[in-house]
Amino acid sequence: MKLFVVPTPIGNLEDITLRAINVLKSADVILAEDTRTSGNLLKHLGISKPLQSYHIHNEHQTVARVTERILKGETMALVSDAGTPAISDPGFLLVRECLRQDIPVECLPGPTAFVPALVNSGLPNDRFTFEGFLPHKKGRQTRLQQLAQEERTMIFYESPHRLLKSLQQFAEYFGADRPVSVSRELTKMFEENVRGTVTEVLAHFSAKTIKGEIVIIVGGKNSAQKVTDDSED
Repeated sequence: MKLFVVPTPIGNLEDITLRAINVLKSADVILAEDTRTSGNLLKHLGISKPLQSYHIHNEHQTVARVTERILKGETMALVSDAGTPAISDPGFLLVRECLRQDIPVECLPGPTAFVPALVNSGLPNDRFTFEGFLPHKKGRQTRLQQLAQEERTMIFYESPHRLLKSLQQFAEYFGADRPVSVSRELTKMFEENVRGTVTEVLAHFSAKTIKGEIVIIVGGKNSAQKVTDDSED
């Protein structure tokens, strides 16, 4: 009787741990954000297990049924399409409910897109804030106004069709010379990491077709001055 939270590769299928493979093999049921995506991964790994759909649109309705089954003795593994469940993906509600009912929860370490993006950005990573996806409409400007004063490095997830809008708003609210790094298609064949000021990175992506999952790392307030100061040492 346990819930395992199992990170899965964000692109390169070799980025899965031996422990994650063993947990998936031993689970009674695998809860999957998209059963087709997870089914392809399991096929690649040679694992045959029952898959149950668990995604943002059925999460509230599914939690009670899932916890009931675990309480009856089943072991379940929760996976998302890519990365660590509950990080900008479904999972939080289930983990919270399992803990409320004294169901053991074990989260395995593994792939999370923002970690390699942060490390290879070249921006300070001793202190940072993970913002995930900005609100699409309501509350977006208010949040950007608040973050304009944030001194820590900021991490955002973004979709390809909203990248230019976000960079334009960063220039407006944070300043055109704020250092930024955009990572696209991490761990995949066409991985791209573009670093520079907001203006420079915006110009780069304005001149091309944008595809793939995106992580944006933005330097905190005064980071542009800090980079200049460090380079003069």
